[in-house]
Amino acid sequence: MLVILLICAGVGLFVAFPHRGERLPAAPWLGEAMARAADAVPTLDPEDDARRDATADSLSSRGTAQR
Repeated sequence: MLVILLICAGVGLFVAFPHRGERLPAAPWLGEAMARAADAVPTLDPEDDARRDATADSLSSRGTAQR
């Protein structure tokens, strides 16, 4: 239970400060570590989603036109 609470506190601190670009007031070293960890994690790019949707739309419209 303690591990779960620590994880929740870490997520809450990350969302409240480093995710918005602010520093943690009590522990700036922790905020910097969280920011480095967030930069290291692979993320999805919204532009990739838009390109994939456009490609899927063009392929589906071609399929209906050929019928």
